[in-house]
Amino acid sequence: MRYLITGGAGFMGSNFIKHILKTQPDASVLNLDKLTYAGNLDNIKEVENDPRYTFQKGDITKREDVELAFASQPDIVVNFAAETHVDRSIMDPAAFVMTDVIGTHTLLESAKKYKVEKYIQISTDEVYGHIEGEGYFTEDTPFRPRSPYSASKAGADHLVQSYFTTYGLPTIVTHSCNVYGYNQHPEKFMPLFITNLLEGKKVPLYGDGSQVREYIFIDDYCRALEHIITHGTEGEAYNISAGHSMKNKDVALMILQALQKNESHIVHVNDRPGHDVKYAVNADKLKALGWNPEFNFEQGLQKKIQWYKDNEWYWKKVKQSPEFIDYYKRQYPDLS
Repeated sequence: MRYLITGGAGFMGSNFIKHILKTQPDASVLNLDKLTYAGNLDNIKEVENDPRYTFQKGDITKREDVELAFASQPDIVVNFAAETHVDRSIMDPAAFVMTDVIGTHTLLESAKKYKVEKYIQISTDEVYGHIEGEGYFTEDTPFRPRSPYSASKAGADHLVQSYFTTYGLPTIVTHSCNVYGYNQHPEKFMPLFITNLLEGKKVPLYGDGSQVREYIFIDDYCRALEHIITHGTEGEAYNISAGHSMKNKDVALMILQALQKNESHIVHVNDRPGHDVKYAVNADKLKALGWNPEFNFEQGLQKKIQWYKDNEWYWKKVKQSPEFIDYYKRQYPDLS
């Protein structure tokens, strides 16, 4: 099976590439990645010499780059490539529209032209908006995105569905809850807290930290995505979640406890504009295909924290980059 995986130098894409090469001995992977600040070849160094793996630097918004990638005649396309951080989408919405919407369109056109067997769109539970109170999002919940990031992902999802309906392109869309694990960029909530505390620094918590998120460990996520590719129905969407629902402050306290720190390390910063109150997705449709998570939240968090302890070389290189330093100063001026 020949895979074209876009955004494969990012957190989720790189872990999925390593998973596929481990679980599918006959698979080959072409990784198309622009190598923005979030694309890091250190994420994929474990397989860089594997003869089944090929890297192509390229931008999914550029037709010539996409056409070159499709010349490898992939059977399955998995589109991880996206601008993903909500805070950055508030700073620069145009970049999100360009990559997430225009880039997806460029991929879909080539997927149609080359008649791929399956096109998988990686999306987010944030397209559904947020929940005030009880309840869960299902695959039939209407989209109500509330940030430039989630709006750009929602637009791409609609575009993917239209290519299934209009052109018969065999597509599947996945909406995942928050994924956490190894190689995650330290701008994100959990790795930022872990690495700041390892450096003896304060950690920024938006508002009172009462926002609720669901989490899935990266190993479970990769298994879920592979299961959807193998057993999912074309034209459908699938929610991916392990059902681990946590308040941001409770996650912060668990990280503090694991690293033997106290609450004095938390700095409550101004809440994010339009900050969603709660995400929660129902993953029964995925579980009906025969998938179930293997890790509870505490197990996954322990493995994640240990990875950052053991790989200081990785995250310090990222946090010492001029790009990250500039972003951190702009986003958290009270901590800089």
